[in-house]
Amino acid sequence: MKLKIVNTSNNPLPAYETKASAGMDLRAFLPEGPITLEPMQRGLVPTGLYIEIPEGYEGQVRPRSGLALKSGITVLNSPGTIDADYRGQICVILINLSDKPFVINSGDRIAQMIIARCEQVEMVQVETLSETERGAGGFGHTGKN
Repeated sequence: MKLKIVNTSNNPLPAYETKASAGMDLRAFLPEGPITLEPMQRGLVPTGLYIEIPEGYEGQVRPRSGLALKSGITVLNSPGTIDADYRGQICVILINLSDKPFVINSGDRIAQMIIARCEQVEMVQVETLSETERGAGGFGHTGKN
């Protein structure tokens, strides 16, 4: 699939880093200079990217595992959704869950984006649902780790 993209930043286009990668890194575009996220502070970080996702697909914005592990930085609304009819700039809501300030520079890899199929459904109201072995059990009900 080819995805139309407008890049108003000076960063390279998102790309898969390995042959089997699921996500493409998104980079911060901060022409006015770096921003600092203080501990427990969140911020909206622009990328300078605009994409045209085909109907039946969505963009998912997810944290980068290394950034989360090493610096406590994650995507607040993970996964963030980019709808097929959205044409605005891709921005990423980051939060600093560490106890130290974190500086974001233009060009830093801040998140990853996955393009995934999605379907719309029609809700049909019923009185009961079919029975299953699991039933309503959830939230660790099996007792397994």
